[in-house]
Amino acid sequence: MSHHLSGPDLRSPMDDARLDLTDLFVFTVPGERTVLVMNVHPLAPAAGAAFHPDAVYRVNVDVDGDDLADAAFSFVFSPPRDGQQTATVYWATGALARIPEPGGQQIFTDVPVSSGAEPRVAEAGPYLFFAGLRSDPFFADLDGILKDFQWTGVDWGADKNVLSIVLEVPSDELCPDPLIGVWARVSLWQDDRLKSVDRGAHPSLTAYFNADEAKEAYNEGEPVHDWDTYHDAWREVLRHTGGYDAQAAEEVLLTVLPDILRFDRDLRAAYPNGRTLTDDVTSARLAMVSGGRVAGDHIGPHTDLLLDFPYLGAPHPDPATVPG
Repeated sequence: MSHHLSGPDLRSPMDDARLDLTDLFVFTVPGERTVLVMNVHPLAPAAGAAFHPDAVYRVNVDVDGDDLADAAFSFVFSPPRDGQQTATVYWATGALARIPEPGGQQIFTDVPVSSGAEPRVAEAGPYLFFAGLRSDPFFADLDGILKDFQWTGVDWGADKNVLSIVLEVPSDELCPDPLIGVWARVSLWQDDRLKSVDRGAHPSLTAYFNADEAKEAYNEGEPVHDWDTYHDAWREVLRHTGGYDAQAAEEVLLTVLPDILRFDRDLRAAYPNGRTLTDDVTSARLAMVSGGRVAGDHIGPHTDLLLDFPYLGAPHPDPATVPG
């Protein structure tokens, strides 16, 4: 799956779904605006789902190609009370963007988290913000993948919910240069320090490339170190799964290592140039790891997406539960 259940043994990091990054999207919309979407909490229930109050959810932005954050949006949430929760958004730039704690200016403060079908959208100057329960836009025939590509025609994500964080900003304010790189991170306060428990940008990497014993270290790591740390092991994965020679594997890995999603905003968003809510990332990853022998899973994007902010569909009333 895209980035769901990214801890060891296909479980949520620390066995806590609230800390589980599921997907990251970045695209532009008319009016020269950039949209950042960070989804967490796979299989979120229709009632009672909440963001972790001791977590820091973050989207990092690299604007100069050095694989380090030049801007960071941090999202923190109040403890749930009587089924209600609020969010505060920080925007840090420069050196502050490389500090794990939330910092910089508060662009939204104590915004109510949305749980119903109608999204509660906050507006502050030119910025739009949403946090709350939405339909999971991820689509894939996961049962078919697990059954050695004997396709079932069933979209695993068709009835699932996530908790979504959506921020829309003027493109020039985010960065005047059209080329940016983004990645998401979930950190948790433990013993007075922030511990990174999940991170990622490109879809379906850690599930295919990282052994269980490597996943925690990966989730704690920084993208700037990814190539040196992972490219040898991941090259061997591609040799084994797709028959790649060393040179071909290196060329493929240059797209996903470091694990930063690049987006040239002068071009149409289409994965791996950014990622929209309808991009068929499952088929792209299957083709990559198989060396082209598996072209896709024949599942199309969801039809409940919105044309306007926050773009994700209304939550489902009865999401499926984990079998077993």
